[in-house]
Amino acid sequence: MPTILLAFLCAILLPLSASAFFPTAEIGKERIKLEVAQSAQQIERGLMYRTSLPEDSGMVFLFTPARPVRFWMRNCFISLDMLFIKNGKIVRICHDVPPCKAAKAADCPLYPENGEIEASEVLEVNAGYAAKHGIKEGDTIKFDLGAVR
Repeated sequence: MPTILLAFLCAILLPLSASAFFPTAEIGKERIKLEVAQSAQQIERGLMYRTSLPEDSGMVFLFTPARPVRFWMRNCFISLDMLFIKNGKIVRICHDVPPCKAAKAADCPLYPENGEIEASEVLEVNAGYAAKHGIKEGDTIKFDLGAVR
């Protein structure tokens, strides 16, 4: 009897795991698979210590409610594009932001360079992604985050 029950459960649960949900962002025809950072600790760590990021992937930082933000590249090993978003629109793009190699955190530049910008989300993708895919300020972005928010 337990073997039959186990086989029945496997038949039901295996298809569910094959259709796992991954948060995504959609900008025009581009779909980006996302890692989500929403806690203070996740936001602080971001993509630190990563040596690569898949081409069609990124990390979204969630700020609820929207607030003024700036980012840095301390302990990052890859260059990134940073897309600052508010109300479903890209309000600023920082292109090809290089890793910070300064010894002191205080010596790392902040982005955007000209001061804080109010954002509800910030999306980080590989450097050059925005230019390669024709993504520009003012473009609409849709997030499918499931139950994350």
